[in-house]
Amino acid sequence: MLTLFHAPRSRSSRFLWLLEEIGAGYEIRYVDIPRMDGSGAADPANPHPDKKVPALVHDGVVVTESAAISLYLTDLHPGAGIGPAVGDARRGAYLTWLAYYAGVIEPVVSIEVAGLGGDPVLARTFRSVKEMNDRVRDALERGPYLLGDAFSAADVLVGSLGHFARGMLPPGDPVDAWLAGLNGRPALARALAKDSAG
Repeated sequence: MLTLFHAPRSRSSRFLWLLEEIGAGYEIRYVDIPRMDGSGAADPANPHPDKKVPALVHDGVVVTESAAISLYLTDLHPGAGIGPAVGDARRGAYLTWLAYYAGVIEPVVSIEVAGLGGDPVLARTFRSVKEMNDRVRDALERGPYLLGDAFSAADVLVGSLGHFARGMLPPGDPVDAWLAGLNGRPALARALAKDSAG
């Protein structure tokens, strides 16, 4: 059994979407988390070592961190076809996008929100907003998805950022068209219906 420890309107919301996309049986455990506005608190029922979300439990094994959970779920459910398997020519690009999200996109966005985007050490370490935007835009110009013609969990991971705060991804097309296509996915509608149903 898969259990998603979830806080509404948080980074775990994307995993409701991914679980719906892969058609997995799962249960949701709603937990509280500390929020940026000072509300919320660490929930002792949350198995995440930092009391954050997402946390996924599968047969007693705890998996945390968005890129790791994405890979874990798509490898667990290869029949869903949204995570290229070992040996698939798209596997390298898929792994790259999962790692790029965690290692570049999240830090660059956080640095910008903190007002530190002009720091040359941070920009050199993580990339600039322009470099990040160019990379996302370039992939989608070849698209319509990050892996070309194949929708994957990488689209869920990166696209969820655009759903949360559109300004954190490059402006205009092809990003607008990509997000509009993602917004029309039935699995996302099902996930949104469960997001706050605690």
